[in-house]
Amino acid sequence: MPNYSWKGRTRGGRVQEGVLVAESKEAAVATLRKQQIIVTAVTEKGKEFALPKLGGGISSKEIAVFTRQFSVMIDAGLPLVQCLEILGSQQDNRAFQKILYQTRQDVESGSTLADALRKHPKAFDDLYCNMVAAGEAGGILDTILQRLATYIEKIVKLRSAIRSALVYPVAVIVIAIGVVWIILWKVIPTFATLFEGLGASLPLPTRVTITLSRFLGAWWWAIIGSIILTVVLLVRYHKTHKGRRHIDAATLKIPVLGNVMKKIAVARFCRTLGTLVSSGVPILEALEITARTSGNAVVEDAIMATRSSVEEGKTIAEPLKSSDVFPPMVVQMVAVGEQTGALETMLSKIADFYEDEVDEATANLLALLEPVMICFLGIVIGGIVISMYMPMFDLISKIG
Repeated sequence: MPNYSWKGRTRGGRVQEGVLVAESKEAAVATLRKQQIIVTAVTEKGKEFALPKLGGGISSKEIAVFTRQFSVMIDAGLPLVQCLEILGSQQDNRAFQKILYQTRQDVESGSTLADALRKHPKAFDDLYCNMVAAGEAGGILDTILQRLATYIEKIVKLRSAIRSALVYPVAVIVIAIGVVWIILWKVIPTFATLFEGLGASLPLPTRVTITLSRFLGAWWWAIIGSIILTVVLLVRYHKTHKGRRHIDAATLKIPVLGNVMKKIAVARFCRTLGTLVSSGVPILEALEITARTSGNAVVEDAIMATRSSVEEGKTIAEPLKSSDVFPPMVVQMVAVGEQTGALETMLSKIADFYEDEVDEATANLLALLEPVMICFLGIVIGGIVISMYMPMFDLISKIG
């Protein structure tokens, strides 16, 4: 455990200082208070001059690694409190270390692991806590933690696929807009001044380019303000119930990209629901958690409609069939899984299939976008360059 240098004063006002071994800074302060010392400063030895760490969030990868190590320790027969102590001590992320130490203290005080984890929703969501609760109730916590680790790793992979599908085109478009902006703002005015001095008769493409350049130079602040305002309004609209559904529905209808997003939604739905059902979470609760973690309002509505249908005694496949999100193959396989009593196995197979489909669709999307973006940049920048050289060609021909 780390050593903490501390300074403080007694009830009588006498100043004291020293070094204390404790699990965390908070534990050190609590120990000193029990000794009737009013703490004024506590610093971990060796890190008095450490630079402050930016962020402080807990990534999904850190949760996955923790869960995998936790499952191995539980499977090896180590006590729960000792597992949390060991895993907390080896964490580099101080925020995560603090959460694990607090969880250890709660478990040591008699709380269940699931209840202790629920106190930290930023690190452990409802899905995680419900699966842990099911594992504790069934005496298969190590197995549940292994499934959780696998689930989180696959969800991280899906998120990476989403970033791969979106980051490249967005980056190329932003760079293209920046290049065109600089050319119109700084380069074109020089040519316009030259042409005015020569008194040349300008063709239509050149006049259009110069007009755009002058408009950009005069109203650049209005253009930037309009873009920022549009983004802010879209973000605020997306936070509303109606807006989120409109924007998410439009996202699924985008050519090529919308198909990738649908496959990602199907893979996430099957992986999440299959993991929850196989872990012993009740089906209604599993569907509700799956809906909340779907990431798309249209998919969420379809899953909640499925939950209502199941609550009325119907099957899962019936309402999925009426939605436009889930393909017929998925609906039929879910129906077969319900009839044969192997729903979790069928959902796992569907998830594996669609995760492979997402990988292939993402690769195809990037392969398609690359030549399209190159052609777009060539046409735009080439058009601007040609429009500026057309008057010069005309002048050269007249001189000749």
